Amino acid sequence: MRKHMIAVGGVCATTIYRVPHIPSAPAKVLASEICEVVDGMALSAACAFTRLGGSASIWARVGDDAQGQAMQNTLVSEQIDVGGLRRVPGATTCRATVVVNARGERLVVPFHDPGTDAAADWLPLPSIQNADFVHCDARWLEGALAALREARRLGIASMVDGDVAPPELLSQLVPLARYAVFSDAGLSAYTGLSGVEAGLRQVARTHQGHVGASCGADGYWWLEEGMLRHAAAPAVEVVDTLAAGDVFHGALALALVDRHPMAQAARFACAAASLKCTRFGGRLGCPTRAELDAFLSSSDQAA
Repeated sequence: MRKHMIAVGGVCATTIYRVPHIPSAPAKVLASEICEVVDGMALSAACAFTRLGGSASIWARVGDDAQGQAMQNTLVSEQIDVGGLRRVPGATTCRATVVVNARGERLVVPFHDPGTDAAADWLPLPSIQNADFVHCDARWLEGALAALREARRLGIASMVDGDVAPPELLSQLVPLARYAVFSDAGLSAYTGLSGVEAGLRQVARTHQGHVGASCGADGYWWLEEGMLRHAAAPAVEVVDTLAAGDVFHGALALALVDRHPMAQAARFACAAASLKCTRFGGRLGCPTRAELDAFLSSSDQAA
């Protein structure tokens, strides 16, 4: 049976434009490519988990509008379980515009309806007992807290995506997760420290589980038995970095539930994120398992 992950967080209808450069305002620049995608950090991780060989459910909120219905239909077509996707009456579905330049760097402009009901008492928490992994981003505190607490009670592995977010929010989530996996920027914002090793060691002083940081082209750094460890990211021609960190999280989670050692799991995840960066379209650029296995095999032969 395929391993199953429950992902909890924000979901957004995103339009991505590819441009040669992002000018300073006021300005106008013509896009050479456009893509529309249903995304969000935890959702993109779940989609990567699925594309690489697992299965996933999304627990999130969308508006009770045409956009919310369309997003639900899209996720069903991509074989994501939407039983935990709530369409909130009166709410506007989250939307975002992303502009990606020729170097793969991006400008993200999201809109989140502040009036969306944040309650999480409707979540199907008993189904966590049938999951192999729970992954949460920081965009819906109430939902993440409920899922992480239940996963912890049941002994189900869990991960928090420590991307840039208010430290007082992340400080509630990180202690509940077995795996605290930050972005380098998120780690700096959370700890107030600029160095990755210093930041990881500060978090590890109060966190009993795994602590690591995904650092883009610099790969993945983590602490293991008090030692700083590193997995390199393969060098690729970058087209679009949007959702690369989310793909990393989903790939890492799948490798961990398959019981790979952290060094092997980190290498797997770094390769998945790197391959994603070679393709325009955010999470849609996530490789399949066959593509990733072939890439890793060719890398081994080259070494």
